[in-house]
Amino acid sequence: MAKVKTSFFCQNCGTQSPKWIGKCPSCGEWNTYVEEIIQKEDKNVNKVFSSSSQRANKPTPVKEITLSNEQRIVLPDNELNRVLGGGIVPGSLILFGGEPGIGKSTLMLQIALSMPFHKVLYVSGEESDQQIRMRAERIGIKSNSCYILTETSTQNIFKQIELLEPEILIIDSIQTLHTSFIDSSPGSISQIRECTGELLKFAKESGKPVFLIGHITKDGTLAGPKVLEHMVDAVLQFEGDRNYVYRLLRSHKNRFGSTNELGIYEMQGSGLREVNNPSEILVTNRRDPVSGVAISAMLEGIRPMMIEIQALVSTAAYGTPQRSATGFDLRRLSMLLAVLEKRCGFRLGAKDVFLNIAGGIKVEDPAIDLAVVCAILSSGEDIPVNPKFCFAAEVGLTGEIRPVNRVDQRISEAEKLGFEDIFISAYNNKGIDPRKFAIRIHFINKIEELFSELFG
Repeated sequence: MAKVKTSFFCQNCGTQSPKWIGKCPSCGEWNTYVEEIIQKEDKNVNKVFSSSSQRANKPTPVKEITLSNEQRIVLPDNELNRVLGGGIVPGSLILFGGEPGIGKSTLMLQIALSMPFHKVLYVSGEESDQQIRMRAERIGIKSNSCYILTETSTQNIFKQIELLEPEILIIDSIQTLHTSFIDSSPGSISQIRECTGELLKFAKESGKPVFLIGHITKDGTLAGPKVLEHMVDAVLQFEGDRNYVYRLLRSHKNRFGSTNELGIYEMQGSGLREVNNPSEILVTNRRDPVSGVAISAMLEGIRPMMIEIQALVSTAAYGTPQRSATGFDLRRLSMLLAVLEKRCGFRLGAKDVFLNIAGGIKVEDPAIDLAVVCAILSSGEDIPVNPKFCFAAEVGLTGEIRPVNRVDQRISEAEKLGFEDIFISAYNNKGIDPRKFAIRIHFINKIEELFSELFG
């Protein structure tokens, strides 16, 4: 009888150690090491799916590798298509994470029910089939080719896959699965790694895409070993506050597309609704203009959208001025305030400055600098900015207005949404023909020019 081999794993980060230690040297957490059995059975007996689809494992020159004509599987969900880079790549393994109750299972079931021309197997280890049917009734059953399997053993799952031969596999969730090759509890580091490895092998050898729903820790990172994120092809994060109806879908890793795309959903009683026009939630429609508000034309990936910047400038009540920013880099806010004080002569050193990006999203596009400056100046002077004005430019340390890329897309989006004037950098005037647009385009060199045009 072979000797049982064990090892200790950190349940927070997945670091392995031959003996128990109190503090993890990798993540710094205390008392997180648990002993797990790592001895495995012979993998040759693991005939969990048909060998006819397996490729010969031999070295091949790169020029002799034949490219197949397989196209991406285009989903009926435009937001998810955009985040994935145009659809699902056959044979890809996609990890889908988010907080409890954020809507991960709802979105995946909604996608599975809306694909009548693809056979989808939805494997749930957390809910019964009756509970899933109740959710499907609420969402609306649009497809008869969605199959539900409530199972946690990977060996039994692969047997059903061999019988059903689905085109898309959804696992809810990876933390509930267990394999007989590892003698440890479901959700442990070694079980998650081994189950993901089996699903990765299935996806690559069969060419069928696999979605893995994953839990996250209290720090907001995906639960399980860090190697889990390296094994998969794409890592999608579902974000949002459960007290609000809007959800944001971001890509933290994508081998087949950009990681700069953003998908926006609205949680409703009948499921998640795609928000095709993000400006409807990011810009507030007010009857009367208010000081401290400016609209910026930003880009998230290749997607132009209008976003509302809110600023509040007031006298420091407790002596020490406060600087606070929500959805915007606090260090960049400090830099813009220093530019306004040093280059433009605005006395903001003794003022409290609070900045908020409406809609609850985090923005990294430097093109919103000009709108941030306008919102701060508007609040400081208590003069409202015309709600039909928008801004798209970066502010440099010398106070100059710097150009941004793809400004024509920003102008077109502003024009489409009914804005009358847009303020951009004068350095952008070479590639822009103002006669092609109905919106008035203002070319600005310095912040002083902007202040005189807005407030006189």
